[in-house]
Amino acid sequence: MSRIGAWIEPHPQGIYVPAADAWIDPSQPVPRALVTHGHADHARGGHGAVLATPETLAIMETRYGPQSGQSVAYGETVSLGDVTARFVPAGHVLGSAQIVLEHKGERIVVSGDYKRRSDPTCAPFEPVPCDIFVTEATFGLPVFRHPDTGAEVDRLLEALHANPDRCVLVGAYALGKAQRLIAELRLRGHDDPIYIHGAMERLCTLYQELGVDLGELVSATAVSKEQLRGRIVMCPPGAINDRWSRRLPDPITAMASGWMRVRQRARQRNVELPLVVSDHADWDELTATVKELAPQELWVTHGREEALVHWCMTRQIKARALALVGYEDEDD
Repeated sequence: MSRIGAWIEPHPQGIYVPAADAWIDPSQPVPRALVTHGHADHARGGHGAVLATPETLAIMETRYGPQSGQSVAYGETVSLGDVTARFVPAGHVLGSAQIVLEHKGERIVVSGDYKRRSDPTCAPFEPVPCDIFVTEATFGLPVFRHPDTGAEVDRLLEALHANPDRCVLVGAYALGKAQRLIAELRLRGHDDPIYIHGAMERLCTLYQELGVDLGELVSATAVSKEQLRGRIVMCPPGAINDRWSRRLPDPITAMASGWMRVRQRARQRNVELPLVVSDHADWDELTATVKELAPQELWVTHGREEALVHWCMTRQIKARALALVGYEDEDD
């Protein structure tokens, strides 16, 4: 009797599906790639053909130039040899998808990165019962329990209002996190212009072109220092302490990341206002998802693999760590 999932092959550089002659999120160029979302550790340029959601393809084209391939809308099924593939929302960033593969009477869901929290900039995670669930484990330790997102955004606004002569400089990943934070601020009635680093302009414009309302965004370098007092300025995490930030008016340095739960990380980055806002599932959400889907096997692709595998084993759930290479935390 053949083992479950024998028709897909985990390799260090990605997951290969021989019957479809396709790779999922490969770390190097391949003839055919199924891409879960647009972050650079999952979506790389140079593939012969890319299958992804329309939004992910648009993100890849913004980053890498024109892509050869096929857009697959949520819920649409495509046939790849003897394998059918369907893309369903992952709730990670705009266009992010889980890839649902069916072959030989088995269903395997490759989730990519995902979260279970609400996000005004992307479709929510859609649970799909399956035989094998391939999960991330970026925050796969019990210490990682993310607080309420709204409460963290309220802390940001409180700091802004309490310091009208300063600006709040928020480090946020340029794809997904920045746009989500802006949208959350808008939901809380913050209608003032938000000032952004030049590295964020293309992706923020793309989000707006794809229907995500971010309100008025202004280049932070297009205005005077005085105009930035009492304002929110957003930049990539790496720009918080570089020369670019020196022209800002006594900035309160903030960073939006699940890693801000770790105080040492905040201190290392000279972050005055750590905001625990993550686009990944925390420990409770990871384990709740496994319980909900009830797969026969759990495959853990990257992150804190050992703890989640151990948790499964104590509950008689078969689990294995795949140890894929090339995946980063992206300052989540």
